Amino acid sequence: MKRIIFACSLLPALLLAAPAAFAHAFLDRAVPAVGSTVHQSPAEVRVWFTEAVEPAFSTIAVLDVQGRHVEAGKAKVDPSDPRLLEVALKTLGPGKYKVVWKVISVDTHRTEGDFAFTIAP
Repeated sequence: MKRIIFACSLLPALLLAAPAAFAHAFLDRAVPAVGSTVHQSPAEVRVWFTEAVEPAFSTIAVLDVQGRHVEAGKAKVDPSDPRLLEVALKTLGPGKYKVVWKVISVDTHRTEGDFAFTIAP
């Protein structure tokens, strides 16, 4: 009987701890938007995640169709929003661009992914 009472008392604690154990920083939204077509060169790429990310271990690369980097500096986390990672861009011409992101969330989980956007004349 004592074991059943003990097990039942642990259940709420386990259920409350479960969401934290599975927390990861996944892509929430981006500007330019995933798969979008824009009509002028964006000054930067901004990516929001579902969790705060570690600035020292989080990156964004933006590549043209030849695989050349078109960033104008290093990616940085916005000090007022630790879920926002952004990188300035060089002036871009028409074409398709691939955004590759790799982040480590503040709870030390690593995630990565990519998406594309197009600049139309």
